[in-house]
Amino acid sequence: MIRNTAFTEALAAAPLVLDGGMSNQLEAAGHDLSDELWSARLLAEDPAAIVAAHRAYYAAGADVAITASYQATFEGFARHGVGRERAGELIASSVRLAREAAGAEPGNGGRPRFVAASVGPYGAMLADGSEYRGRYGLSVGELEAFHRPRLEVLVEAGPDVLALETVPDADEAAALLRIVRGAGVPVWLSYSVAEGRTRAGQPLEEAFALAADVDEVVAVGVNCCAPEDADEAVRVAARVTGKPVVVYPNSGERWDAVARRWRGESTFGAERVGGWCAAGARLIGGCCRVGPDGVSAIAETLTSR
Repeated sequence: MIRNTAFTEALAAAPLVLDGGMSNQLEAAGHDLSDELWSARLLAEDPAAIVAAHRAYYAAGADVAITASYQATFEGFARHGVGRERAGELIASSVRLAREAAGAEPGNGGRPRFVAASVGPYGAMLADGSEYRGRYGLSVGELEAFHRPRLEVLVEAGPDVLALETVPDADEAAALLRIVRGAGVPVWLSYSVAEGRTRAGQPLEEAFALAADVDEVVAVGVNCCAPEDADEAVRVAARVTGKPVVVYPNSGERWDAVARRWRGESTFGAERVGGWCAAGARLIGGCCRVGPDGVSAIAETLTSR
């Protein structure tokens, strides 16, 4: 049973606006995220920067801020000499910092603000790009053992919802869903997809179906993918699960790992929002390379509807 129903009630009442990419907002503020801990490093070194990034998105019209815990893991921190107790404190602090930003940024027309605790995939900890491939060579049980300690810390920190996000592989989704059953916190499950399949190659119908009967899962969908791939995925998620859909794709630009730069043109635009809503989307935002301007355009589009 879900203990705090404020988020699910808000989701039922109207579509909610998610924030944009944490990393690009931090980089825009001048922070170097080349370290393998990525934005999670700033949880220890510059927590005020995390608060400022969240505030920028709340000010742009976001209803929900996703915490900077995507790449924050016990194993990742340990490689940087951070002990287990301190690592747990840093992971939990991601929720507190987002909550601080929610209280500090005025306005939003009286609408409540929510905090989603990010749970990134196993591959994010490896920092080698495998979160976009899946198929780590681990069993579902091994993946469950990896994720459980961090999830328990995040649940204890008191977020409004857990964001199981950028999941590339249905096996990893199965492990995560085992953990959240009975946790008492609402959850959304969001896959990273390409060309109608998970990044690991599974059909989306099969991947989404895993969450259909999990009561804690209040939304299912996709993130960190091309906007074009999101269009069809929203329809499939709604049809397969009957649940509200979450969608927050990338800008559409492509990351060149050799040159370490983004290439191509953005294909992300607020004009897609209407189609996503019509197909069942209730949580809508942006991921990599979608900043406050993009979130503001989404918020304005939803308001006009």
